[in-house]
Amino acid sequence: MPRADVALLCEVRQGTRPWKRVQLEDLSVGGFRIAAMPEARREVPLRIRIPGMHLLSARICWQRDGAIGCEFAEPLHVAVFEHIARQACV
Repeated sequence: MPRADVALLCEVRQGTRPWKRVQLEDLSVGGFRIAAMPEARREVPLRIRIPGMHLLSARICWQRDGAIGCEFAEPLHVAVFEHIARQACV
């Protein structure tokens, strides 16, 4: 599965918590990594707003040193992934 190193400021939210600005660092059609969100809870689904896209749902798969890895509830279309990767690659 292709991956892209990106640098993209996004907003995430879990449950009724306020939206939080985070750095999206890694992206694939199936998921993503956020640089730092130490307060994230694995059992609570996550919502993410990537600029220029509709609201997406994901689940947390892993947490390490404050960073989190997530899997999209519905994979991105390849064309959407490629568009984001072109716009935000580091």
